[in-house]
Amino acid sequence: MRVMKWSMIALAVAAGTSQMAVASSQDDSKGFLEDSKLNVKTRMLYFSRDFRNNEPGTQSRVEETGLGFLGTYESGFTQGVIGVGVDAIGMLGVKLDSGKGRHSTGQFPTDSDGRAQDEFSEAGGAVKLRISDTVLKFGDQFTALPVLATDDSRLLPEVAQGTLITSNEIKGLTLNAGHFTALNAQSETFHDSLHLKQADVVGGTYAFTDNLSTSLYYSKVEDYWRKYYANLNWALPLSDKQGLVFDFNIYDTKSDGQGLQRAEKDGVTKLDNQAYSLSGAYNIGAHTFTLAYQKVHGDGDYGYGVDGGGTIFLANSVARSDFNAEDEKSWQARYDLNFAEFGVPGLTFMTRYVRGSDANTGSTSNGKEWERDVDVKYVLQEGPAKDLSFRVRQATYRSSDGVYYGSSSIDELRLIVEYPLSIL
Repeated sequence: MRVMKWSMIALAVAAGTSQMAVASSQDDSKGFLEDSKLNVKTRMLYFSRDFRNNEPGTQSRVEETGLGFLGTYESGFTQGVIGVGVDAIGMLGVKLDSGKGRHSTGQFPTDSDGRAQDEFSEAGGAVKLRISDTVLKFGDQFTALPVLATDDSRLLPEVAQGTLITSNEIKGLTLNAGHFTALNAQSETFHDSLHLKQADVVGGTYAFTDNLSTSLYYSKVEDYWRKYYANLNWALPLSDKQGLVFDFNIYDTKSDGQGLQRAEKDGVTKLDNQAYSLSGAYNIGAHTFTLAYQKVHGDGDYGYGVDGGGTIFLANSVARSDFNAEDEKSWQARYDLNFAEFGVPGLTFMTRYVRGSDANTGSTSNGKEWERDVDVKYVLQEGPAKDLSFRVRQATYRSSDGVYYGSSSIDELRLIVEYPLSIL
């Protein structure tokens, strides 16, 4: 697979050599301060999870509200052949409502008495260099690679620490190579709270046309696993207001070194599996209809987490479940509605239903689960509070036994208010 991967990248490079731009991003640099950006995003999150049929004496509900502030500063690059710049990250989380009996939504660190901390903060920075259209960044950063993606599903995001090279020298081709040595969880502030030893990643994405692109990536996470990832995305316009989009994703994962896992099942200590998904979406005006199929084949669940809580680019990784158990197959039906077509720009609605079966959970080889999600979001389009957004996310989850997440029946509600502010 590695030979095929590199030969395809080489083919993409050869195909794009005639498309190299005359002027580069570094040539267009205005300066360290002149191209600087300073943004602050405020997020209020109410998170409630009701475990409807837990065993007597166990926690039946978690419910917390927090306020998060994420500040990011990105300098420009100094002028010249080699541009130099810096990035900085500052984060603050404040507890608005919680309790010892309602703690553990994943928003806040835990005190020694088992309660959520009143506040927590984190700061970091990175140095960056740019030559032509290639950037090297060393330090704290957010990543969105399919084999190393930081999660942002709670109050504050995960932060990765390491080196990442991103090259866009050829039109349509983006190449990445990185070496990471730490990853901080969303609800923790101490260094490397996810216990990452070392992760090396390499790969890229090539757009053959505006409508057809492919991605190939490889990663090795020391003492956990090595992964291959591939994606093919094809958009097929049918008319001005109609189109089809097909998306295929596949991971091949195999244990490495000690073969550590964040959640081992009885009898499963090593991973050797393939997880893939195929989705097709039909858009007509304000409406989008999506069908997806996902399958895990081989030994063990699809494993991720120590390499980033967002490192699961599969169609049926949804609000509550990932449908990624050993041997599990799952189907999804989804509907999206954009109210801009009806004179209400900024208002969107989504609902989906996912059902999984044949999951090997250790206690059964025919585990079943399903999830139904509803998501409504409104973003202000103008005025002094432009881009202020309000979002409601509701998830209903059921499984055939209590192996999944310790409960077979979960009702979840998230109320999210976000306000991104651009200062520079």
